[in-house]
Amino acid sequence: MDDCSNNNSRYQEETTDPVQLSEHDQAILAKQNSRMVSSFKAQEIEKNSKKHWDIFYKNNGNRFFKDRHWTTREFSELIGDDVHKKSILEIGCGVGNLIYPLLADGLNAMFYACDFSPRAIECLKSNPSYDPSFINAFNCDIVTDELITRIPENSLDLVTAIFVLSAIHPDNHQTVISNIYKVLKYGGLLLFRDYGIYDMAQLRFKPGHKIADNFYMRQDGTRSYFFSIEYFQNLMETNGFVECSNKYVCKRTVNIKEDVDVPRRFIQATFSKRVSTDV
Repeated sequence: MDDCSNNNSRYQEETTDPVQLSEHDQAILAKQNSRMVSSFKAQEIEKNSKKHWDIFYKNNGNRFFKDRHWTTREFSELIGDDVHKKSILEIGCGVGNLIYPLLADGLNAMFYACDFSPRAIECLKSNPSYDPSFINAFNCDIVTDELITRIPENSLDLVTAIFVLSAIHPDNHQTVISNIYKVLKYGGLLLFRDYGIYDMAQLRFKPGHKIADNFYMRQDGTRSYFFSIEYFQNLMETNGFVECSNKYVCKRTVNIKEDVDVPRRFIQATFSKRVSTDV
């Protein structure tokens, strides 16, 4: 894809090839290991993770993230269907940047929407388009709170996890996927997009920010994990899912006049809950 508006050229490529690091990038990663986040500080960050996200939404409200109008282009499952009303859960819904554009596009769906931050849920509900007849928004810690206390077991057509699992400690990823598995129908889909391993954002972290392999602390106390497709495939298949697609989406914005070259690397995947063989 090439978009030359505003003197910017934008390119997108999809691949499953392993990342080839330059010597310069390898040196950056090695330097990150020279000073890691202490175990004490890492535990404090984990304990205060809800507080950090609540402060984030207190400071930014609905102004930080853009509406995700691209989701129907990347996930055809989110395109409107007047015949079948879909049941969808968005984990890490934030202030509604995924839900409200989909509803505006005419998606026939009942949405469950949960977020770690109470302030995010308050902001989502304050939107004039919020209607509890087709949006059920609630505060939830996806690691410790059982979704089946809020959503019927084996009931959902889709679960979306868009830039949310990266904010959770990798030690808890399996718990999150197991939690999601319980509420999806057999054959239901998890739609996933997040930061890919060795994305530009990972390489920009300075020493003193790395918590664990591919897991980092930002200045505001929030965290970010960077996924390989191999890691995510193993995570999903271990928890009873079948791969439909699993790839890197590589984007690059180049503006020669401004001397700007911004390469980004995301992971995008769709996995299906394995159909039960029980009679």
